[in-house]
Amino acid sequence: MSKKERVVLVGLHLPQTKLYSIEDSLEELSQLVKTAGGEDAGRFIQQRDKPTPAYYIGKGRAEEIGRWCGAQNVDLVVFDDDLSPSQQRNLEKIIQRRVIDRTGLILDIFAQHAHTKEGQLQVELAQLNYMLPHLTGKGVELSQLGAGIGTRGPGETKLEVDRRKIKNRIAIISRKLEQVRHQRKRHRFQRQATTMPVIALVGYTNAGKSTLMNALTRAGVLVEDKLFATLDPTTRRMTLPNGQVVLISDTVGFIRKLPYQVVEAFKATLEEIADADLLLHVIDASHFEMSEQIATVQAILKELGLADKACLPVLNKIDRFKHGNTVNCLVQRVPNACSISALRDMGIEQLKQKIAEQLHGLESTLHISLSYAQSNLLALMHQKGHVFKIEYTSDHMLVEARVDYLTAGVIYRQLEEKPQEVLVEAG
Repeated sequence: MSKKERVVLVGLHLPQTKLYSIEDSLEELSQLVKTAGGEDAGRFIQQRDKPTPAYYIGKGRAEEIGRWCGAQNVDLVVFDDDLSPSQQRNLEKIIQRRVIDRTGLILDIFAQHAHTKEGQLQVELAQLNYMLPHLTGKGVELSQLGAGIGTRGPGETKLEVDRRKIKNRIAIISRKLEQVRHQRKRHRFQRQATTMPVIALVGYTNAGKSTLMNALTRAGVLVEDKLFATLDPTTRRMTLPNGQVVLISDTVGFIRKLPYQVVEAFKATLEEIADADLLLHVIDASHFEMSEQIATVQAILKELGLADKACLPVLNKIDRFKHGNTVNCLVQRVPNACSISALRDMGIEQLKQKIAEQLHGLESTLHISLSYAQSNLLALMHQKGHVFKIEYTSDHMLVEARVDYLTAGVIYRQLEEKPQEVLVEAG
C-alpha cells in the first residue's frame, strides 16, 4: 500500500465572507483530499482585504507555510480557490512543494472515478482545458505526470505537453463527445417511444443519491462515504404505486465552486437532467449547511437553464435525528419536501406516491399508425386525451393525439404484441 501524501490546505478570508463559511469550505476541501487518497496534515487561513496578484496570499504567509511544510514533511499544498498560472509558479518557488488549487484537486478525483469511456473522455477534456493556461515554464514537469494528487489523468497516456498538441487533442475529444451527445439524443428518443417519464436525481455530492437510487430500484449502484464516489450515470426502471413505469437516472453530484471545466465537459451527461420530466433534488438534511448546499444546487441548475424544471425536494438522512419535531421543522423550511432515509428504507413508499402525484397529468404527443382492428385505442385517446388529427389509408389510421403518460403507457403495452410506428414527444 503506497504512502498517503501529506497535504496542507490554505484558504483566504475576505471581508465579504464569514469565517465559518471559510472553515466549512476547508472541511469540504479536506474531504476532497481524502477522496483523492491524501491526508489532511494542517490548515492555514489568512485574512486579507483582497488576494495579492503575485501569491494570492501574502508573501510572508507563503514563506511561513513553506517553513511549516519543511518541518512537517508535507508533500502538497492545496488552495481552496483558483490560482492563476503565475501565482501557482510563484508559490511553488517559495514553498518548495507542489501547489494545486481546488479545481485541480476535483479534476484529479474525477480522473480516478470515471470508469466508462465517456466519463474518461469528459474528464480528460476538463483537465486539458484546465492545463492549457498553466503550461508556461512547466513543460518538463507536465511531461512526467502521474506522480501524485493533481497529476493523474491525461498524463498517464504520456502525452507530449505543448499547446499545439493539447489543442489538437481537445478538438479530437470534443468531436468524440459530440458523437456521444448525438447517441444520447437517439437513446432519449427511444426512451420516449416507450412512453415512460424520465426522472433525474440531482443534489450536492454525498447527499445520498446513489443510496436512494438503490432504495428505489435495487440498482446495485456503488455507494461510498466519499465525494464524487460515482461519476458515470446509471438509468433503471421503477414501478410507481399506480402501476406506472418510469425511468430514473442518477447524475454527477454538485459541489460549491464546481469548476466550469467540469460543467462544460459533462454537458453530455447533464443533458440527462435537461430532458427529464421531473428532478428529485436529494438533500442531506443532517448537514449543518443544508441551506447553502440547496442554494449551490439551485445556482448550478440555473446556470444550466433548468431553474424552472419541475423539481421535488427530498430530505434524506432523517434517521440521524432522534426527534420527529426536528424533521417537521426541516420540512417546513423546504416547501413541498418529502422526508426519507434512503439507507434505512424510511419514507420510500411515500416518496414513490409523491412522484406519482407529481407526474399525474404529464402528457405526451403520440404519432401512431393503427390498424382498423385497433380502433379501441383510438376511442381511448378520445376519452383520455385530445385527438388532433386522423389520416385514413386503405388499411391504417395515422393518428396524432395528446394523452397523459399513464394512458400512453397503456396504449404502448397493447401495441407491444403487434408493434406499430409510435413516436412520442414529452410535453
